[in-house]
Amino acid sequence: MAQARQGSRFASKLRHTPARLKQRKPLQARDPHANVFFVGLMGAGKTTVGRAVARRLDRTFFDSDHEIEARTGARIPVIFELEGEAGFRDREAQMIAELTQRENIVLATGGGAVLRAENRACLKGNGIVVYLRANPHDLWLRTRKDKNRPLLQTDDPKARLEALYEVRDPLYRECADFVIETGRPSVNGLVNMVLMQLELAGVVAKPLQA
Repeated sequence: MAQARQGSRFASKLRHTPARLKQRKPLQARDPHANVFFVGLMGAGKTTVGRAVARRLDRTFFDSDHEIEARTGARIPVIFELEGEAGFRDREAQMIAELTQRENIVLATGGGAVLRAENRACLKGNGIVVYLRANPHDLWLRTRKDKNRPLLQTDDPKARLEALYEVRDPLYRECADFVIETGRPSVNGLVNMVLMQLELAGVVAKPLQA
C-alpha cells in the first residue's frame, strides 16, 4: 500500500533534456574547472568519495540516483518494481543528460549508468570520468546488508555482483580518464588519490585543504 501511494507521486515522466556534447580533448588542454564524474559498481564509494571531492574543490555535488528519487518522490526499489529496470534506465538517461550540462560540478552516477551508449557519450563529452574500481568480493562485503539495491535482491547477490562486474567493467574503462583502485585505502586516502590525479593532469585547480 505504501509503495502504491509512493508510486502515484511520480506518474509524470521526467522531461527529456537533449545532451549537448563537448568535443573530447586531451586532458592537458581541458578547463581547470572541468566537471568530475564518478562511475563504478554499487558499493564502490562513488557517493562518499564524490561528496568529499566536491567539498575539497568547493563545488556542487550531485548523485544521479538521489536526484531521481528527489524528482519522483520514490525510492529506487519502488521505481524498479513499478516501471521495471527499463523504465528506471529511461529516467536515469534523462537525468544524466540534464546533469552533465551543468558546469563546475561533481557527479556520482548509478552503477548501471554506463550501460547505455548515450550516457557514456554524455559523461565522456562533458567532464573528467573517474572509475572507482573494486573487486566483486569487496563490493559484496560492502553491500550485502543493503536492501535499497534492487539488483542484489537475489538468492546469490555475490554471483550477481560478479556477473555485473563482467559486463560493466569494460564499459567503465571505456569512459574513464582515470581508474582508481578502492581495495585498501581509507575514504580520505581515496579522495587524496583522486585529487592528486586531477591536479597532476591539470584538469582542476589546486584543491582546498581537508
